[in-house]
Amino acid sequence: MNLYLDASVLLPTLINEPGSTSVDRLLGQSTGALFISEFAVAEVASALSRCVRTRRLDDEDARERLADFDTWRQARAENIDVENTDVRSAGLIVRQFKLMLRTPDALHIAICHRLGASMATLDRKLAAASDTLGVSVAELPSD
Repeated sequence: MNLYLDASVLLPTLINEPGSTSVDRLLGQSTGALFISEFAVAEVASALSRCVRTRRLDDEDARERLADFDTWRQARAENIDVENTDVRSAGLIVRQFKLMLRTPDALHIAICHRLGASMATLDRKLAAASDTLGVSVAELPSD
C-alpha cells in the first residue's frame, strides 16, 4: 500500500512524542511507496521551529533533526510537488463546511487523492474527513 505521510506522522519520527512507536512500526512495515509533499516538509520545519521557540529544542538540535529528516526522505520517500489542481481541490474541500477542515488539511487530502495513496496521519479529524471523502486511511499499529 502506498502511503501519503502528513506532518503529524512525520514529526514523531524526529521528536519523541505519543505515537512515535506506532509511526515507527507503520513505516517499518510499509512495503509500498512513501509520499511526502513539499508542503508537509514545510510543516515539519515549522513544527521544529516552534520547538525552538518554546525551548523544547535548541537551534543546533533542530537543524540536525531537519538534516536527518532530509537525508531520510531523500533515501526512503518520493518527494511530491504541490500542483495547482491540488490547491483548487483543497478549495472545494474546505467549502464542504460539515467537514470543518482548514486549508492545510484539505490540501493534504487533495494531494493524497491525486496520488491514489492511503493517508497516514495521527490527526483524527483529518483521518475522518479523508474517509468521508473516499480517501483510504492507513491504520497505525498500536503503541
